[in-house]
Amino acid sequence: MKLVLDILEDRISKAMEEVSGEAGCSGLVRPAGDAKFGDYQANGVMALAKKMKRKPREMAGEVVAKLQIEDICQPPEIAGPGFINLRFTDEFLQQRLLDINADPAGRLGIEKTDDPENIVVDFSGPNIAKQMHVGHLRSTIIGDCICRMFEFAGQNVIRQNHIGDWGTQFGMLIAYLRTENPEVLENPDTVQIADLENFYKKAKQRCDEDADFAEMAREQVVGLHNHDADTMKVWRHIVDESRRHYQPIYDTLAVNLCEENERGESFYSDRLGGVVDALEQSGLARESEGATCVFPEGFSGKGGDPLPFIIRKSDGAFLYATTDLAAMKYRIDELDADRIIYVTDARQQLHFKMLFATAKLAGWIDDKIGLVHVTFGTMLGEDGKPFKTRSGENVKLAVLLEEAVEQAKKIVEEKNADLTDAQKQEIAKAVGIGAVKYADFSNNRTTDYVFSFDKMLAMEGNTAPYMQYAYARVRSIERKALKKDIDIAAELAGIKNLSITEPAESDLAKHLIRYGEAIRLACADCRPNYLTAYLFDLAQKFSSFYNACPVLIAGEDKRPTRLLLCDLTARTMKHGLVELLGIETVEQM
Repeated sequence: MKLVLDILEDRISKAMEEVSGEAGCSGLVRPAGDAKFGDYQANGVMALAKKMKRKPREMAGEVVAKLQIEDICQPPEIAGPGFINLRFTDEFLQQRLLDINADPAGRLGIEKTDDPENIVVDFSGPNIAKQMHVGHLRSTIIGDCICRMFEFAGQNVIRQNHIGDWGTQFGMLIAYLRTENPEVLENPDTVQIADLENFYKKAKQRCDEDADFAEMAREQVVGLHNHDADTMKVWRHIVDESRRHYQPIYDTLAVNLCEENERGESFYSDRLGGVVDALEQSGLARESEGATCVFPEGFSGKGGDPLPFIIRKSDGAFLYATTDLAAMKYRIDELDADRIIYVTDARQQLHFKMLFATAKLAGWIDDKIGLVHVTFGTMLGEDGKPFKTRSGENVKLAVLLEEAVEQAKKIVEEKNADLTDAQKQEIAKAVGIGAVKYADFSNNRTTDYVFSFDKMLAMEGNTAPYMQYAYARVRSIERKALKKDIDIAAELAGIKNLSITEPAESDLAKHLIRYGEAIRLACADCRPNYLTAYLFDLAQKFSSFYNACPVLIAGEDKRPTRLLLCDLTARTMKHGLVELLGIETVEQM
């Protein structure tokens, strides 16, 4: 079904065009800020009246006279200087709920886009030979949520995990392994991820102190570029061993990433020289202090000098900028991207602004291809500083998630000690992991936020445990119905008429039919917090409804309607949490 907002927008815009004779009018319809004024408000008449040099309130009256909207709304009301307030009819609201319930596709009445795009989403990007830490959490889960929302909207989403699996650091590590652990050549499984991290630190130190070792490390880099069999064997083990560490983390977080989504730096290694050559031949890249640089307009350093976007160092080495340019060209030329979304922390804003500017200068990007940098703030400890261990090291992501589950299990055991151990563990995992994800999603992604187990595991407020409890509470009605020999499925089967008379019923119903608007708003700005805000409001409106309107003991004229409101609430909550946010629900807490 078309969104109610769009239907109202179309009809009011057409009425404005009839009154003014102007094409392309916009009704600017928005949900009303205060329910006492209605359900929606159209604000476009005032701008049109100003353009036509007319009195806004007078023009609003003419628009209302032309407006054919009686199948949706009560007679519109004109307020203030020319606002048009709109309020649903009971008949429309009830039919809309029935249509949502009857959706054969199970999409809660929300249509897919008629014009899908190829949207590439670049997110997560762990470094090979290092364990994932908390700094990878936000890119990983925000990126996955963006993908989930766009996929539900009907877009063709291409997930790209740009892993750091190439470069001089691998020369050092491979050289160290070949000298200190030569058995790795015959049996790569002798080295684990924790070993690799420790070996890398030692290799870096030795490279700084031992010229012969540094030369050997450079030879290993050459071996990588030449695909030397022995060198590549060790390199592949390092990559595979790293994947054995981060793939279970993706699985724990319910993040849809796998090896097929990986396009690491190694994938683009043979393309980097061509990228630089092409930019040089076009006259965009030139030598500056021995390095090859592009100088896109509008970027300057502290002294006002043009800021270089370095694509090849003076020693001939390529940089992140070169790889990102090669990746962008691949995504445009071979993945046929209409839009490319990069999900990284806000500290990389300058890099991506210069990357986008360089691609546009090169003519790779036109108005039909969108480039979006989705930024996010820093996760802070309760001391207000970047979240670290007491020793100042980055907190390992696997350790953080294990701790979240353990903390959740303590709460589960305290609240419901009668559950089996298996049930406690299942609920603890859902609540603990959900709490970490939801706490991130519910914050404005562009701001820093404080990581606190106490706050994110709280049963009150906009938290995962509260949302999971709210869902379980709705579902508990089904269990209570069974005890009363009430067949909910039978009562809802073929339901054709509803009776919505109580304010709490109406308030919940109106919120339910706006779910698609919340998803579209979250997609438009890549902000999961718009979705969590909707779901939290839904949980609160359901609570008000449940407290004000008895369900199972209601009369036969009321019970089917209230059962349907409960069912649609549960289905909407579960869809938002599970399908879009990747957070598990539980049937009981």
